[in-house]
Amino acid sequence: MKVTLLGTGTSSGVPVLGCNCEVCQSKDPRDHRLRCAALVETATTRLLIDAGPDIRQQLLTVPFRRIDGVLITHSHYDHVAGLDDLRPYCYAFQGIDVYAETGVDERLRQVMPYCFPSDPKALYPGAPILRIHDIRVHEPLTTGDIEVMPLRVYHDQLPILGFRIGTFAYITDMKRMDDSEYAYLEGVDTLVINALRFDRPHHSHQLVDDAIRVARRIGARKTRLIHVTHQIGLHDKANARLPEGVKFGYDGEVMDINGEL
Repeated sequence: MKVTLLGTGTSSGVPVLGCNCEVCQSKDPRDHRLRCAALVETATTRLLIDAGPDIRQQLLTVPFRRIDGVLITHSHYDHVAGLDDLRPYCYAFQGIDVYAETGVDERLRQVMPYCFPSDPKALYPGAPILRIHDIRVHEPLTTGDIEVMPLRVYHDQLPILGFRIGTFAYITDMKRMDDSEYAYLEGVDTLVINALRFDRPHHSHQLVDDAIRVARRIGARKTRLIHVTHQIGLHDKANARLPEGVKFGYDGEVMDINGEL
């Protein structure tokens, strides 16, 4: 199984508009971070995790093939604003299945009613064909040859989803996770997890040390940190501050989950 990190930045992206810091002015492409999204692929199945406002640009970097499903972590703009941009896939492959928990699907219908009409026959002409499905925490779903276990994490007080797929787990926007959730992460070898910055606590996101503690508790051998700000510093210098087995992910990074990173 292959995972491509399509975006590794926080909600503002990097470079940040109007910022002249060394990270935002860097020529190293690893310092340029689009909003978080990932593509999970086997030989026969492709799943997209989130579809934020940069998804069109992100998907231009990968082959144009069927997307079998979109897993939605939560309904914040930086994770769902690009759903409309999936319309070329909908036209070419007769629609896309979107998986979200109850509440998230309702908010999607509120903000994108033309994409998710109450009556499918009333779909706005030209709108993407997005078939939304309710999913529940700890109830696995199977798409093609990929089985997904939805996990519960908290973005401040907002309950959102993480996802486990085999020995791989993807968690973004987390501030905390209940102790009981770790049982569902036993055996995870490769972890992608959010780490906003090194210092200055945030009310709804964990910091680098928080993410490292979670990774150590899970026992992940390989960890990539995502949803990071320009305050993390230049990519190489920031990586030098991390322990063995933990690195900052970067846009376009490809991970072979059955092999080495």
